[in-house]
Amino acid sequence: MTKYLNPARFPHLKQDFAASLVVFLVALPLCVGVAVASGVPAELGLVTGIVGGIVTGLMRGSSLQVSGPAAGLTVLVYEAVREFGLPALGVIVLATGALQILMGALKLGRWFRAISVSVVEGMLAGIGLVLIAGQLYSVIGAKAPESGPGKIAGLPGAFVDAVGSTTALASLSLGAGTVAVLVLWKRLPRRVRTVPGPLAAVGLATLAAVLLDLPVATVEVKGLLDSIQPPSLGAFGDLTHVGLLGTIVAFTLIASAESLFSAAAVDRLHDGPRTAYDKELMAQGAGNAVCGVLGALPMTAVIVRSAANVQAGARTKASRVLHGLWLLLFAALLPDVLAYIPIPALAGILVHAGAKLIPVRQIAGLWREHRGEALILVVTAVSIVAVSMFEGVLIGLALAVAKTAWEASHVRLEVVDKGAGPVQAFLSGNATFLRLPKILDSLEALPQDRPVELDLSGLHHLDHACRTALESWAERLPHFSISLEAGGAPTSAGTDPVKATAA
Repeated sequence: MTKYLNPARFPHLKQDFAASLVVFLVALPLCVGVAVASGVPAELGLVTGIVGGIVTGLMRGSSLQVSGPAAGLTVLVYEAVREFGLPALGVIVLATGALQILMGALKLGRWFRAISVSVVEGMLAGIGLVLIAGQLYSVIGAKAPESGPGKIAGLPGAFVDAVGSTTALASLSLGAGTVAVLVLWKRLPRRVRTVPGPLAAVGLATLAAVLLDLPVATVEVKGLLDSIQPPSLGAFGDLTHVGLLGTIVAFTLIASAESLFSAAAVDRLHDGPRTAYDKELMAQGAGNAVCGVLGALPMTAVIVRSAANVQAGARTKASRVLHGLWLLLFAALLPDVLAYIPIPALAGILVHAGAKLIPVRQIAGLWREHRGEALILVVTAVSIVAVSMFEGVLIGLALAVAKTAWEASHVRLEVVDKGAGPVQAFLSGNATFLRLPKILDSLEALPQDRPVELDLSGLHHLDHACRTALESWAERLPHFSISLEAGGAPTSAGTDPVKATAA
């Protein structure tokens, strides 16, 4: 590792060293919080952070982007562990990494930028809603229902019950205090804000819990080596389970999309080298493959840590590698410190993180300018809450494709009627089945007492459904002379231009 820290190789080592400490302090509570919320040992969150820093950090892709366990995958990981068990998590994450490496090798990374932004933001909003609802139960020390709708519906009753419990009120006070510190931290003097907000919030909550001897749950410590559970050979037999395969696909799509969208955002924060998307996808895959072998959480690039890295003055990838080393040293030398951290404080951090995933301002702006996109965003989010992550994303993607197909199917019928001779009708645009009712209604409204000539030379596309419908329409009018000329318009069936006469 010494050669990677050589000052001649890294002339900006001083800036990167300072930035790595900032990122480490930001990442530490987030790694632990995501792991606890995912239903796995807290140390596994640190393992993923270590791998994200050292393994992914050394690889090419996005030089300043920082990877680790992400709040955006918390809900999906929790559901996977609940359904398939913790031993299967390593198999899922390993397979996710292998798919990401394959997609990067096939140069598919850039295509993730083609995913509708509304679907991605709707996905994050849905995750945020489920995350907030679930962690609010942890804030009051209660057990959350399994389903998304159940979590939301049960919140009022849970808070009413908490009012009569001293333990629940103590837990609620710590959680609410943590959120308050995070919200107000940006308004404090610059000198105070040299300590990252998440670390300050958890540190103050831990200090309060210890000094006041509050009856709140704290993180359970198992030890780093005891928490690592590589998947057994028998666990790979679960790959025949359809549900597990669907979970792998969901992990792959969501982790890849979040990482590459984060990379695009990070590129806007600095003037250094731009992200090589295919290489970054392979780097994320390599990191997830290692995490899978160790039985740890999946990783993505995380915009919070990445932005902190850039803002702290990082210049090269040395900062993210060093932050992984600091996490490793902490996990190896100070694991018992985790036992003092209150669960409500970690839940408060994730409630705050979940709220930041909900793009309230973007929804308002989209509703004013692009209501269709706003609808896709909201439907995707609601579907994730009501059904599940995977189905919700599929619903959002289907809506986005349907919207695009509808908007691309613009067709125009221009009628030229000189009062004598045949009526000329010119059809232009894209004639697809989506616009077929409009086309037929317009044609049937043409004069019925004179010949009609229909010119299709202005069409850019004529699909099979429209072609068949136009031929049938012509055949139903035996008393008129009707000429259908498609010019050079392509058809979905690849047949010759339409030219039919009915007399």
